[in-house]
Amino acid sequence: MDADSLHLGTRNLWAWLVRLLSKHQEWLNTKMKFFLPTMDLGFSNEVPDPEQRVIQQLSKLHAQGLATWQSFIYGLCMELEVPLDLEVPLLSIWGQEDEFSTQLEAGEESQPGSQFHPGLKRSHQSCGSSPCRKHCRKQQLELARKYLQLLKTFAQQRYGGKCLGPEHTLTSQQAFIPPILQWSKATAPLDAREGASMGDPGAADDIDMSIQDLFNFKAHKGPRVTVLLGKAGMGKTMLAYQLCRKWADGQLDNFQALFLYEFRQLNMITHLLTLPQLLFDLYLSPESGPDAVFQYLEENACQVLLIFDGLDEAVDPCSSNKSVGADSVGSALTLFSDLCRGTLLPGCWVMATSRPGKLPTCVPTEAAMVYMWGFDGLRVEKYVSHFFSDLPSQKLALAEMRTNERLWGMCAVPALCRVACLCLHHLLPGSSPGQSAALLATMTQLYLQMVLTFGSHRTATSLLDLGKVALRGLDTGKVIFSAEDIPPPLMAFGAAHSLLTSFCICTTPEHQETGYAFAHLSLQEFLAALYLMASDSVDKDTLIHYVALNSHWVLRTKARLGLSDHLSTFLAGLASHNCCQFLSHLAQRNEAWVSSRQAAVVQVLRKLATRKHTGPKVVELCHCVAETQEPELARLIAQNLPFQFSFHNFPLTRADLASLASILEQRASPIHLDFDGCPLEPYCPEVLVGCGQVENLSFKSRKCGDTFVEALCRSLPTMGSLQTLGLTGSKITARGISYLVQALPLCSKLEEISLQDNQLKDPEVLSLAELLPCLPQLRKLDLSRNSFSVSTLLSLVKVATTCPTVRKLQVRESDLLFLLSPLTETIEPGASSLQDKDSLWKEGQGQSLALRLQKCQLRVHDAEALVELFQKGPQLEEVDLSGNYLEDEGCRLMAEAASQLHIARKLDLSDNGLSGTGMAYVLRAMGSCGMLAELYISLLSNTVVLTFAYESREQEGSWKRAPLLVSRTPPVASELSLSSRRIRLTSCDLQAKHTEKLCEALRASCYLNHLGHLDLSDNALGDEGVALLAQQLPSLGPLQSLNLSKNGLSLNAVFGLVQCMSSLSWMFHLDVSLESEHILLRGAWTGRDALAGAYGPQFLAGAQFSEFSPSCIPRSFSLQECQLEPLSLTHLCDTLKACPGPLEIQLSCKTLSDDSLETLLRCLPQLPQLSLLQLRHTVLSSRSPLLLANFFNLCPRVQKVDLRSLYHVALYFQSSEKQEGVCFGFHSCNLSQEHVEPLCCALGRCKALSQLDLTGNLLGDGGLRCLLEHLPQLPISGWLDLSHNSISQEGILHLLETLPSYPHVCEALVSLDSEQNFWICFSKKEETGMTLRLVKCSFRPEHISRLASSLIQAQKLMELSLTRCQLDLPQLTGLLNLVRRPAGLLGLRLEEPWVGQVGLPALLEVCVQTSGCITELSISETQQQLWIRVEFPRQEESPEATALRLAHCDLATNHELLMRQLMETCARLQQLSLSQVNLIDDDGARSWLLENLLLSPCELKSFRLTSSCVSTQNLAHLASGLGYCRHLEELDFSNNQLCEEGVELLMRALQGTCMLKRLHLSHFPLGESTLTLLIGGLSHMALLQNLWLARDGIDGVGFCHFSKTLRDAASVEDLGLRHNQIGDTGAQHLAAILPRLSELRKLDLSGNSIGPAGGAQLAKSLTLCKCLEEIMLGHNALGDLTVLGLAQGLPPQLRVLCLPASCLGPEGALCLAQALEQCPQVEEVSLAENNLSGGVPRFGKGLPLLRQIDLISCEIDDQAAKHLAASLILCPALEEILLSWNLLGDEAAAELARILPHLGQLKRVDLEKNRITTFGAQLLAQGLTQGLCVPVIRLWNNPIPADVAQSLQSQEPRLDFAFFDKQPKASWGT
Repeated sequence: MDADSLHLGTRNLWAWLVRLLSKHQEWLNTKMKFFLPTMDLGFSNEVPDPEQRVIQQLSKLHAQGLATWQSFIYGLCMELEVPLDLEVPLLSIWGQEDEFSTQLEAGEESQPGSQFHPGLKRSHQSCGSSPCRKHCRKQQLELARKYLQLLKTFAQQRYGGKCLGPEHTLTSQQAFIPPILQWSKATAPLDAREGASMGDPGAADDIDMSIQDLFNFKAHKGPRVTVLLGKAGMGKTMLAYQLCRKWADGQLDNFQALFLYEFRQLNMITHLLTLPQLLFDLYLSPESGPDAVFQYLEENACQVLLIFDGLDEAVDPCSSNKSVGADSVGSALTLFSDLCRGTLLPGCWVMATSRPGKLPTCVPTEAAMVYMWGFDGLRVEKYVSHFFSDLPSQKLALAEMRTNERLWGMCAVPALCRVACLCLHHLLPGSSPGQSAALLATMTQLYLQMVLTFGSHRTATSLLDLGKVALRGLDTGKVIFSAEDIPPPLMAFGAAHSLLTSFCICTTPEHQETGYAFAHLSLQEFLAALYLMASDSVDKDTLIHYVALNSHWVLRTKARLGLSDHLSTFLAGLASHNCCQFLSHLAQRNEAWVSSRQAAVVQVLRKLATRKHTGPKVVELCHCVAETQEPELARLIAQNLPFQFSFHNFPLTRADLASLASILEQRASPIHLDFDGCPLEPYCPEVLVGCGQVENLSFKSRKCGDTFVEALCRSLPTMGSLQTLGLTGSKITARGISYLVQALPLCSKLEEISLQDNQLKDPEVLSLAELLPCLPQLRKLDLSRNSFSVSTLLSLVKVATTCPTVRKLQVRESDLLFLLSPLTETIEPGASSLQDKDSLWKEGQGQSLALRLQKCQLRVHDAEALVELFQKGPQLEEVDLSGNYLEDEGCRLMAEAASQLHIARKLDLSDNGLSGTGMAYVLRAMGSCGMLAELYISLLSNTVVLTFAYESREQEGSWKRAPLLVSRTPPVASELSLSSRRIRLTSCDLQAKHTEKLCEALRASCYLNHLGHLDLSDNALGDEGVALLAQQLPSLGPLQSLNLSKNGLSLNAVFGLVQCMSSLSWMFHLDVSLESEHILLRGAWTGRDALAGAYGPQFLAGAQFSEFSPSCIPRSFSLQECQLEPLSLTHLCDTLKACPGPLEIQLSCKTLSDDSLETLLRCLPQLPQLSLLQLRHTVLSSRSPLLLANFFNLCPRVQKVDLRSLYHVALYFQSSEKQEGVCFGFHSCNLSQEHVEPLCCALGRCKALSQLDLTGNLLGDGGLRCLLEHLPQLPISGWLDLSHNSISQEGILHLLETLPSYPHVCEALVSLDSEQNFWICFSKKEETGMTLRLVKCSFRPEHISRLASSLIQAQKLMELSLTRCQLDLPQLTGLLNLVRRPAGLLGLRLEEPWVGQVGLPALLEVCVQTSGCITELSISETQQQLWIRVEFPRQEESPEATALRLAHCDLATNHELLMRQLMETCARLQQLSLSQVNLIDDDGARSWLLENLLLSPCELKSFRLTSSCVSTQNLAHLASGLGYCRHLEELDFSNNQLCEEGVELLMRALQGTCMLKRLHLSHFPLGESTLTLLIGGLSHMALLQNLWLARDGIDGVGFCHFSKTLRDAASVEDLGLRHNQIGDTGAQHLAAILPRLSELRKLDLSGNSIGPAGGAQLAKSLTLCKCLEEIMLGHNALGDLTVLGLAQGLPPQLRVLCLPASCLGPEGALCLAQALEQCPQVEEVSLAENNLSGGVPRFGKGLPLLRQIDLISCEIDDQAAKHLAASLILCPALEEILLSWNLLGDEAAAELARILPHLGQLKRVDLEKNRITTFGAQLLAQGLTQGLCVPVIRLWNNPIPADVAQSLQSQEPRLDFAFFDKQPKASWGT
């Protein structure tokens, strides 16, 4: 085509275009508004010719640039009907700038008068850089008036006016419906705080009037910064536009100027700004005089409003620039910060909108926060009515929404409501009713349906391309695009379907450009999600990368904006199967390809569902899962939610809660939901209707008001599992409570209600309390921190006393709490009648009620009202009226009424202003109250507590310890006696002058009950008052305790109290501590120290045993913290002479001089009743041991003298001078060699010395040598302990050399290891044998000769034990060679590591080196022990006898010499024992030696081979050798690893051992064949006495055959069959033959599966065995029936009875204990692991020889322990008490502590794993100090803190808290 043709065609096309647009003027105006958003369209009305107006508008469009023009042409061809033959030239030719420019110039020339409307043209002069000019006031006001009018005109044109395009599009203007607004905390204006939500559509016809409440013009100092918070789509921007429209229309007349900025536009400003530039260059410039205008705005700043939209989108951080003034520069956010702080434009109003999250720090803390919650139901209806103009469409749309609950819920978000209306607008005309439920089920489908309305063949491609632009913007944080960012076709597509909006952006004063954005951010996210799901260019990995849960609490930085609020939600929605077909069409791919991408998204959600998330992420995940419409996925997340889930401090909308509720519908188990500090949409609780999985629902937020409660009350009755409801810290008023009162009775399972901190008033509080009878399952009602008066409080008390379920009413200041106990039975609706209800009501009335009305401002007249209410009410458990204003009169009223109120526990009148006069009133009033157990008054601490012991209330359960007497809190009623009462008048300023009246009042108060405990501590009685009181004490009756602490007493007053011990029969204990002013007089049945106040009479009654008369109970006097001089001690002893005995004295002072000690020791013989003297924590001199050693000469009654560390002394006395010996102990007293001689001289004067303990001193070798020299002078009959005295090897050798000089030494133990033990045991008569044990003494070769010489000289030494003494093989050989005695026996026990390594031949070679004849030989390789007993001298046998014995031996050449030596040294071998040896060797040398060793001796009587490894071949050698041992009496093959063939070899070898008396075959696999061989062998053993077959697998059938042989074994004395399986069958066979075993003394059938049937017959048979001494039947299910049968005839000589784990009960145990009293020889009893509870053994006569009692794990509690202690004290020989793993507490510990001093032989008490606390451990420690025994008490795993346990153990080492028992396995002397 040539140029002329082109020009001609263009002219024709231009003419056609002008004609076309002249017909579509409105469409053209819409496009002009889109592409030129700031242009005034009014100028075109001035041109009358339509075609000329079109030409002018086209010229403006073209001036915007080629991109804008091309987009316009594309939109023209897309939206208007353009013929195809014209569309191609339009797009191809007129898309070129030069052609169109020519036509425009021609058109403009034909219209010379046309010009652009100048009315709102922006000034391009920068307003921030020009110098300030002075203006006259009149001129300034005129310029300001013009500018303000210009602002209003600008706002009207920009934000007002009618819609210029199609009526219903996404961007078309609609009537504004204000959303729900809610103030946060205390920032609400005074006129807005009455209601939490504003803009109530039902309030008035003008629905949006409440928008003005955003600004509180009445408050002068209120916050002028308001932040509007709302999630995306809530209408924040629309509200900002509405404010501009209202202001432009003159409705916000408080503001003269209003500026609106959007941060998404301000983010594009890269340079720094001044405030004038922000106001004028970026918004609207004045026509002239900008400085004058700005000055006016500064002067009238209080009438200026600046709105900043999208604060969450601001990316620049707040500047740290602190400069102020109009010329200061900064970023837009910096200027915003300065405006908020008031440094710029002070006094102006600032409003910002933001999504919830972390706001920038520039927002002041006092800013008003307003939450935007979208629409409620009424607002949705209003919006729909405005959207659909005709009435039929309105009705159809509303009906469709109401039937679709999901759609109705989505419409709560205004943005979604608009989309829903658009969809319904297109769907309703041709769709059937209810179709929206399927098409508009989710938010994603809502947007999808909107896209489907486009209906263009190019839609798919355009949507994907637009989605790519949207995704790029989200990735880069971009929400505003330029014309270059969007291709013209896409621009036209977006404009045609209202997907894009446009606006003008002023980046600089001289530059303006048009920006484009998606109609809403959620639309941008939706299109991006479409692109991700349907684009080929996005792979699956990239797709699932975008499926993530975003945190809502990220810190704000310069990084990209967090714009993806709904992207994951849209991706999840597009993963729904309902979207598969659409996505397939959009992507032009098959559905399988789409399904795979959908499955990838669902898989990511499935993984997220199994993880733990915070509250915001859980809510977002619930949205995503709801969008997928996958029930299985919903069930997965529902089941993975924790049982207790909390949401903290983030806003929740109705949609959020709805998505959560939809997920919970899929949950099977209950859940607890806690919303703490979360702003909640007022109507959101409506979505919880029918949510039956919620058990606990709690809301804690000031934003929950009456509207919220109203919505919640519609849901509560439908939540069938709800048990706990919390509405704390809210703003509920009377209106909200009225809804609750109606709803709560409908919640049948409600157990707990909390309405704390809700600003409730009297009527609301009372109405809630009156609901209590209507809530049968309620357990707790908390109304704390509300407001109520005293009159209401009395009404609440009336409710509590009349409601049968109330158990406690607790009120303290603003705290108000009801605790209830539901009735035991539920009343069925159709149940028979009122009779059942009456019975339940009476049951409730029978229970007690506790009332605590503390600090309630109650006065005297209120006390009268309370008494009247109490008298009409139920039994009262407790009444606490402390902290009120009752004063003397009110306290008197309550005290007098106490006798009529029947209070079960206590009446507390503390802090009520009671005076001394009032105290007398209360005391007198107590005389008529027979149930009073304790009265405690302390005027200093304002304490008045009356404690009662109500008879009808049975106190069962665990025993509780009361506090000490000095405690303020009184003991509970269960701990106090009904027959005596306790009166405590502490800190009452009582003086001597009050004493007489006080005693008179005390006698009157105890008219009905005698006084038991009197506490007058912390008063001012002084010596005079105490003397007067002592005179009055007889008239007060027998007291149990009298506390006179802290009364200013002197030592003279104490001596006066000591005289009372002889005049007052009840006074047994006087405890005095002068420094701490502690003075306590106690009766007979109170314990020592803390026991004085720790136990009630129930415990004391249990401690009063019948065998202890009061005359046997020791009196005690304790004087501590007092400096004792000789004169004072003499006076004290003179005073104590008249005190009856027995008497215990305990003294304690910082230091005691030698003179004072001598004076005390001289005075003690004058006290014949003295049984114990203790000097505790008293520093003594180094001469004190000598003074104490000589004390026996002064007082022969002394039994034990114990001095420890020169700090503690204990002297024990006997009633008579006849005694076996005195015990002296000087432990850690720094005694050295120089003290030995005088000490021995003093001790030598004793007639009998039983024990001497010198441990922990500084004797050394020299002291030992000196002591050994004087040892013959000491009449020791017990033991001497020299441990820890730094004795070396040389001292030990000296001891060995001097041993022959001490004929009375029977045993010595010396250890040089860390324990440093050094014990020497003596006997009263000369011993024929002596034992010496040396441990880790490290003998060197040069010591061997001295050791051998000592062994030769010590002819009485029978046994030498050397443990780890570094004696090697050569040294042992030399020692055996050197030791040659003329006659006698010597045993050597060696334990060294090499014993288990050298092997049997090497050990035998050592043994043959002895010069004597070996009679006993024992080897244990594993234990590394060798035992050899040698007889001297060796008797040489004749050569003929030797040759005869050698003839039986198979001599090998390599061992011939050894064998000959063995024949010589072992000719008289009688006992051979091999344990844990290895007899498996390659050459058979060991078994050969052993066989020949068995063949050689002719006197072997005992052979033991145990726990060893023996091969079959070697066993054959042994069996062969055993065949020649005709004199064998004992054979032990226990615990060996033998095969069946080996067992048969041994059984055959037994056939010839007819002389056997003892046979041990334990752990021996006896099968059927081997058992037959054993039976055959037993038939030839006529002398058999001891048979042990433990763990041999013998069952009932096998034992049946075995019993036939056993029937004839009349000589059997010991039969052990433990841990076999003989069962009832075997027991019955055994029972049949037992009477024939006339010599049977021991029977062990433990662990044989014997039941009651077999046990009964066995018990009957055992009663016929008159010689039985030991019966062990444990670990069999015998039951009480067996035990009862056994108890009928226990053998009288019984020594051991073991029945652990035998299914015994209390009845069997009690019966057995009675039977044991007929067995005086019994030494050991075990009933462990039986459920004895209350049936512990009780002995009436006692068991004098009982050494051990085992009651481990028997469920013994404190009550049972009392009876047990009464029995144990009758067993004086007890050495071990095993009570671990029981239920023993402090009371049991007290009982054991009391009997410890009476068990002199006790060595161990096991109390592991019980319930003993620190208090109980202290009692046990005290008990240890009072006795002569040295037991270890095990306390591991009791509730005692580790640090306390360590402290107690340091004070008393015998308390063992360790896991492992530190006690040695056996005593050194055994």
